[in-house]
Amino acid sequence: MPLEVDFHGVLMPGLLPVFLGCLLLMVLLDLVLGRRGLYRRVWHPSLVRLALFVCLFSAAGLVLVH
Repeated sequence: MPLEVDFHGVLMPGLLPVFLGCLLLMVLLDLVLGRRGLYRRVWHPSLVRLALFVCLFSAAGLVLVH
């Protein structure tokens, strides 16, 4: 995985595309879990959303870096 990505002459961190992909996946999962009623059963829905995103991003970063 490259450390930096060249986007029209602007160097961005290499994990930025991974971050954006995980953000898109998180939005889709959030819609599905919201329609299934999961957030009515948890104490703090915002923390569940944050924890889910952190898990997705960490797993993707670890898989792609090594």
